[in-house]
Amino acid sequence: MTAINLAEKLSSFTEHWSPRIIGRYNDNDIMVVKVEGEFVWHDHPETDDFFLCLAGSVDIELRDEVIHLDAGELYVVPAGVEHRPVARGEAHLLLIEPRGTPNTGDADTAVHKPEI
Repeated sequence: MTAINLAEKLSSFTEHWSPRIIGRYNDNDIMVVKVEGEFVWHDHPETDDFFLCLAGSVDIELRDEVIHLDAGELYVVPAGVEHRPVARGEAHLLLIEPRGTPNTGDADTAVHKPEI
């Protein structure tokens, strides 16, 4: 395995809300994603949801509070907690999820997560 350059991986695509798998460890996918605007409300009944903000800022909206993340900050949404990420401008995130986890959890709008 070689070192993974996050900036290089992020520069290889332009789509928003379309995570790209950049590596794996154990049974987890490590992904980068560009986000802008609002995502759908959803939860992950069986797993936590890990967000690390790499660039820009993003709000993780929960039903009763908002967690604001700037570059260099992370937040883990506990399993079963309904949430939606919102980015007022483009932001870049690193995500870690168990392999095969739909990015929209219990919502029916999951997207394919290709490897890059």
